[in-house]
Amino acid sequence: MLAVTEVRWALAASALFLAGLAAQLSGAPVWLFWALYLACYAVGGWQSALEGLQALRKKTLDVDLLMIVAAIGAAAIGQIFDGALLIVIFATSGALEAVLTKRTADSIRGLLDLAPETATTIDTSGEERQVDAADLRIEDIVVVRPGERIPGDGVIVDGNSDIDQSSITGESIPVFKAVGDDVFAGTINGTGSVRVRIDVDPSETVVARIVAMVERASETKAKKQLFIEKVEQYYSSGVVVATAGVFAIPMLFGTDLQSALLRAMTFMIVASPCAVVLATMPPLLAAMATAGRHGILIKSAVVLEQLRLTDLVAFDKTGTLTEGTPRVDRVDTVTELSQDEVLRIAAAVETGSEHPIGAAIVDHARIRGISVPVASGFESTPGAGVSAYIDGRAIAVTKPGVSELNSTTQQIADEYEAAGMTVVLVWVEHRPVGVIGLVDTVRPGARSAVADIERITGNPTVLLTGDNRSAAQDAAKRTGIVDVRAGLLPDGKANAVNELQALGSLRWEGQPHRVLVVGDGVNDAPALAAADIGVAMGRTGSDLTLDTADAVLVRDDLGALASVIDLSRRAHRIVVANLVIAATFIVVLVAWDLIGTLPLPIGVAGHETSTVIVALNGMRLLSSRAWRMHGAV
Repeated sequence: MLAVTEVRWALAASALFLAGLAAQLSGAPVWLFWALYLACYAVGGWQSALEGLQALRKKTLDVDLLMIVAAIGAAAIGQIFDGALLIVIFATSGALEAVLTKRTADSIRGLLDLAPETATTIDTSGEERQVDAADLRIEDIVVVRPGERIPGDGVIVDGNSDIDQSSITGESIPVFKAVGDDVFAGTINGTGSVRVRIDVDPSETVVARIVAMVERASETKAKKQLFIEKVEQYYSSGVVVATAGVFAIPMLFGTDLQSALLRAMTFMIVASPCAVVLATMPPLLAAMATAGRHGILIKSAVVLEQLRLTDLVAFDKTGTLTEGTPRVDRVDTVTELSQDEVLRIAAAVETGSEHPIGAAIVDHARIRGISVPVASGFESTPGAGVSAYIDGRAIAVTKPGVSELNSTTQQIADEYEAAGMTVVLVWVEHRPVGVIGLVDTVRPGARSAVADIERITGNPTVLLTGDNRSAAQDAAKRTGIVDVRAGLLPDGKANAVNELQALGSLRWEGQPHRVLVVGDGVNDAPALAAADIGVAMGRTGSDLTLDTADAVLVRDDLGALASVIDLSRRAHRIVVANLVIAATFIVVLVAWDLIGTLPLPIGVAGHETSTVIVALNGMRLLSSRAWRMHGAV
């Protein structure tokens, strides 16, 4: 963070402000704390002043410039503390924005590291040559050995292997790929060696398109503002014009310079948007702090404010609704062997496998307390399965379709697949003895979280996944989701989000849906960027997803989503109440100053009173009672 210039200036301004406050409270000489506060002005305000002046040259009055002018006005009438506090607030806000912008840019650049820097090409004579992956051309043939990342989008022309596509499609289990199948840059080759014909220019790969989509969507999101910021732009212009009038008009009628200046400065202080700013920010910041204590990191006040508008939530499947790792759900035998015996020999063979299915079978056997024997002669066949010997018997664990099955075994396998399970068969001496069904583990509380979200938004949730339809339907059934969109690549997910946004909202009549998307993988980043609000899973989320997201579920607790939407709506109600309070004080004090003669001490006191009231009102959201579990409203 210290590498960001805005952060260093904000920290310096905060240190000077605290030093000035300490000096003021300790009874130090006036010149000392004034010097410290003025140094805070210079360090924390110069960037806002410069940007404000640059905006002024473009005939736009920036609210930050008005804050600088108000801070200077406060110092001019002796209220140096108030001015310094405003400077610190704005410097800190600017630093946070700069940090988030830099992190997002860094993570987007880091995404390109998914694809390897070099590739091994092979020519017609069989000679291999190392080249930069960025220099690959369409029709080049590349060799991808076990464990290597695929350097470009293309088609397998020789060999077969299990490919880990989770970074692109989100599928929890590696997919078998053979001649004629498409593969993507950045995905990881399994145990087989393959040759791939490059069909897409490196600048147009799926990974490159993800980068471009995230950048475009992030630029669009960066233009969003708090509602009050839009109002402040007009209000600022009005205050400046009115202050000039309050100063100039009395002078035309013979008022002396000192009296006219004092009235104008009093007007600027009581009319300045200090209370308006504090009417908005404390409730939002308090709500952000409360959400943080309950496991949700909200990245900005804009996000917190816009969360209340959410009326449709879309979930990724793998790693979001589910744990992202397979587990054994059912075991059936088709011979005299028991279920434990089927698991025992399957786990013995799979002990030598690095495949997630193998790990799940071994873990399940150990959880059930089954003693796993030692196997010998382990072999792995990509796309088929694994085999070994136990006590001289040939044991194999394979996918369906490797060999013909009897009717009973085939029926069980078909039932498992229809239920959305991943199916493996256990063989002894080339004879099927059992069927094992695996599922992706649904997160605890996912079903109740979905129900709470649908209740608070008034719309059914949506499942967006790159996984196959049967696995998607199974996860949807277990979590209570009806609208399922499966087989989506990253750009397909982003397009689906755009389609959902275009649909008419039931909550906000005549307006498009305000869509919140929850995801964890690189493949979810474009959808999170395209959504009105993107939420990342904190424990399993990729760096790009975490940085692209507007909020992070630090504990991966989906049950907190409905609660934070409700908290945002409560914060909005308090903001509205605060604005009414602030506006009432401003109107009364301004009227008094214009119609009569408002004594400066009373004007400052009234201004500070309104500031304190709205600040304390906003702090109510810091209490533990402000957090309503399970989206209760």
